Amino acid sequence: MNLFNVYSLFDITPVKAKGSYLWDDKGDQYLDLYGGHAVISIGHTHPVYVKAITEQLQKIGFYSNSVQNPLQKKLAERLGKLSGYVDYYLFLCNSGAEANENALKLASFVNKRKKVIAFNKSFHGRTSGAVAVTDNPKIVSPFNAAHEVVFVPLNDEEAFEKAITEDTAAVIIEGIQGVGGINLVNDKFLQLLRKKCDETGALLILDEVQSGYGRSGKFFAHQYAGIKPDLITMAKGMGNGFPVGGVLISPKIQPWIGELGTTFGGNYLACVAALAVLEVIETEKLMGNTVNVGNHLLRELRGFSALQNVRGKGLMIGFDVPDELKDLRKRLLLEHKIFTGASGSNTIRLLPSLALTKRQSDEFLEAMQEVLEGEKVGE
Repeated sequence: MNLFNVYSLFDITPVKAKGSYLWDDKGDQYLDLYGGHAVISIGHTHPVYVKAITEQLQKIGFYSNSVQNPLQKKLAERLGKLSGYVDYYLFLCNSGAEANENALKLASFVNKRKKVIAFNKSFHGRTSGAVAVTDNPKIVSPFNAAHEVVFVPLNDEEAFEKAITEDTAAVIIEGIQGVGGINLVNDKFLQLLRKKCDETGALLILDEVQSGYGRSGKFFAHQYAGIKPDLITMAKGMGNGFPVGGVLISPKIQPWIGELGTTFGGNYLACVAALAVLEVIETEKLMGNTVNVGNHLLRELRGFSALQNVRGKGLMIGFDVPDELKDLRKRLLLEHKIFTGASGSNTIRLLPSLALTKRQSDEFLEAMQEVLEGEKVGE
């Protein structure tokens, strides 16, 4: 049997990881500024994380959601306190797509409507509803396209006000667009979304799958706008690599038995992984580190004249490159052993561990300078 070939793979085989570094099977060391799609929030193989999962595995790893699991309640309490959403409910699942799927379903259950407003360049996942609200026709099959979705330009207040009506079930938006290229949402625009959802009875869903869990410098990126969504979706950095996702649900939405369900969501190992992440974020003050190192990177990157539109918050950073620098990501990886991300062929994305140090960020900046100066020499 062969693997179903859907991934574009680098010829690199990591075998070990620690903090912000990876080592491959040849012994080469790599600086990780991508965290496997923003998943590594507290650093690879953090000792608190490893200890928590190891100890739990020796007790019990899994049983269904038909029995009591005190770890789920402990996770909800700690997450509520650290995020500032103590009065919200928590539904645990396995991934960001599943979180968004359940959030969309909940919104439709509440107001009995179908229409959803999403935004250009959005990415919300690859399951049926999540991919329907993703702005990438190439990955939307005819089966998925049956959902009633209206796409609106990001930060376009006039277009949004025309799109939202009394039959809108939900508005779904990323706290910061990730896959679309690190596109920031205006605070004023988020405030308008909140206002219009209140007026029309639509539910506001904030997809914080990539931009949440401290990555922006606040626990959730939307908190810069001072609003409270009806539903907040999470995954990625929630488990530092262990598959776990969740939906935070407004107290005005009351559950009924059987409304949602999952086999693996909220299992013992997922809960201890998520609890370890919250413990490290809090005790090591990683949100403060995210702001400091992120601001340093943004400031220094803006000093490179060859880069265009350097943008971001915290350690969620993007910048564009001209066509002559389209191989920048590849050169950073192959020549300097630094992992970064991309969006299309002209945008670089940085999504490192929230524990990235200033010294490690300077390693990257020095490599950038070498590559860019080399390009000038070749002109």
